Amino acid sequence: MMLWRRFASNRFALVCMIVIVLGLYVTGIFAPLLSPYVPTAQNLDAVAQGPSIAHWLGTDELGRDLLSRIIWGARTAAIVSIVAVSLSTIIGVVLGALSGYLGGWFDTLIMRVSDILFAFPSLLFVIFIAATVKPSAVRFVEQMEIAWGMRGLARSGIIDYFVVFTALSVIAWPGMARLIRGQVLSVKRMEYVAAAESIGASTYRIIFRHVLPNCLSPVLVAVSMGLGGAVMSESVLSYLGVGIQPPNASWGAMIWENSGEWRLHPHLIFIPGAVVAIVIFCFNFIGDGLNDALNPRNR
Repeated sequence: MMLWRRFASNRFALVCMIVIVLGLYVTGIFAPLLSPYVPTAQNLDAVAQGPSIAHWLGTDELGRDLLSRIIWGARTAAIVSIVAVSLSTIIGVVLGALSGYLGGWFDTLIMRVSDILFAFPSLLFVIFIAATVKPSAVRFVEQMEIAWGMRGLARSGIIDYFVVFTALSVIAWPGMARLIRGQVLSVKRMEYVAAAESIGASTYRIIFRHVLPNCLSPVLVAVSMGLGGAVMSESVLSYLGVGIQPPNASWGAMIWENSGEWRLHPHLIFIPGAVVAIVIFCFNFIGDGLNDALNPRNR
């Protein structure tokens, strides 16, 4: 409760959290109920129209309602941000905690692997992974469809989500692992850790019951920043054609699909771009609010 009161005292961060919860996650969950039209429904009599009573944000070059596609794009962003950040956080926290507490060859191995991943520009590495994994994944699923008599799985968009989850998780876990490792190295010298070791507590119990709970404050801030980064990365991947692709709605794919209309119909580019920018800024301000609330100097 004290943490919440300190966070709520930052009015701007609180407003940003409300925007993210309602505008991204609640909208994504209830997209079928909130969407005024089917996001893939085309109306060729209403192509590239501006905002109107029938279409609040206008329509794209295929006559699809832009508001409906924005709402369904929120579902895509919500799924990608939660799953990708959860996977990278779990992997990074576990490996970082083991690396910091055990030390030795295990610490050397994890840190050298993270150094290799850090050597590549993160966004370019994500694009490389997505572009190389997707063709192999599509071929594998198509072979499964032939062997098992299944149809439509390769075209359902599941592979797109799998590729995005894999790419973002692979590139994001080293940063989390280094963060947790640094925290564990300082916490494991505390007296209560030595007391737990002296009474014969197992390594698993010491790490996950005594060490990690005292290292989670910076993790909350990193997760908040990571959610915004995942939304941005998914949008970039979809824009470049290696992320979430039609028929699934994605803000990045919407920008790419309408990129040729920016002179005549700038709202087709501006609206999804503004939504992505607002979401990223809100996540960053939430992270700043959490950092201020968790900072012991502000207590």
